[in-house]
Amino acid sequence: MPSPQHPRLAALFEQLNRIILGKDRQLRLAVACMLARGHLLIEDVPGVGKTTLAHALARSLGLGFQRIQFTSDLLPADVLGGSVFDRHSGSFKFHPGPIFAQFVLADEVNRATPKTQSALLEAMEEQQVTLDAASHRLPQPFFVIATQNPSTQAGTFPLPESQLDRFLMRIELGYPDRAAERALLTGADRREAAERSGAVMQPADLQSLQAQAAGTAVAPALIDYLQALIEASRTSPRFAAGLSPRAGLALLAAARAWAFVCGRAAVLPEDVQAVLPAVAGHRLRPTDANTHSSSAALVEEWMKSVALP
Repeated sequence: MPSPQHPRLAALFEQLNRIILGKDRQLRLAVACMLARGHLLIEDVPGVGKTTLAHALARSLGLGFQRIQFTSDLLPADVLGGSVFDRHSGSFKFHPGPIFAQFVLADEVNRATPKTQSALLEAMEEQQVTLDAASHRLPQPFFVIATQNPSTQAGTFPLPESQLDRFLMRIELGYPDRAAERALLTGADRREAAERSGAVMQPADLQSLQAQAAGTAVAPALIDYLQALIEASRTSPRFAAGLSPRAGLALLAAARAWAFVCGRAAVLPEDVQAVLPAVAGHRLRPTDANTHSSSAALVEEWMKSVALP
């Protein structure tokens, strides 16, 4: 993959790759997701570095960080905060919860009940929290990384489609290759390395990069290709329902961010293809619930069925 041309991005990836070994593509997707002003869902088995990745990103970007451990007894107020009566003033005063941070890690989000999961919906979409008829703006930039265990594991509640759609991308880290695992076994603890890392940029730098990524040029032929992909998802017998207009906008924003990360001034078809599985995989449900094909395989087949411009 091409090296980032922006010096701040190059410094960011250099630091992240020292902490999360052998996962350059996943790191690029995570950063592209942030540049596209989206939220990220990481689904994988425990112990592969999901939480460490979130810590490393937050510290490297100089963002205010809060971690929320989702459990079956977690309540919406534990996430959002609530109003507490102040006897001195004789009125209720709002006390913000941990969602009021620039970077929020929703750890093992599918271990919480659907009621608590839904507490994230307004925050992730509207960048605000409404309680007792009053709206409270969240700090900017605002970014959520949620981790979840595979749905086959005990004690999990599947995320509904409306919740999944709030995430711009879903990725998997997977097991490390042999060389990366040897470095893990013989080197310093990765969590400690993340804690020791310093910020390579500040929130204002991130917002500037987000604006630059959004300005990446898109040719009319590329929009034709995007529309062909979206239409094919809606007519394909593989999927119960196709991509929504919001999903199409998410795909365009992600492709722009990926092209910017790769140092390109305009989006190419390969930029769309690079982010397509991460953007569409969790939004497309197979028609046959008993299919043995993975969502990644179905997305790959669908992508290959659409001709390049």
